[in-house]
Amino acid sequence: MTHLLEKNTPFIFSEDCIQAFQTLKKKLTKAPILIALNWDLPFELMCDASDFAIGAVLGKRHEKHFKPIHYASKTMNDAETNYTTIEKEMLAVVYAFTGE
Repeated sequence: MTHLLEKNTPFIFSEDCIQAFQTLKKKLTKAPILIALNWDLPFELMCDASDFAIGAVLGKRHEKHFKPIHYASKTMNDAETNYTTIEKEMLAVVYAFTGE
């Protein structure tokens, strides 16, 4: 969706987009999406990178299911998009711990 920030980019919201939005809205409004912090369970951190963005999810495993506590993501700047795949993955890890 970040491509929509570019000048003169048309915004096309098709029937598929409407259905996807409705599904997402349903899933995000059913409780609980995020869980409260439980210091007795170990934390898990998941990080990932694509060609243009990085993200991380902090959570805990409860009864074999991963429960998210916090999400973080950002788009890469021009220099970061030139990183190798491994550098992008490590950038996601650094971002998860520092927020930068």
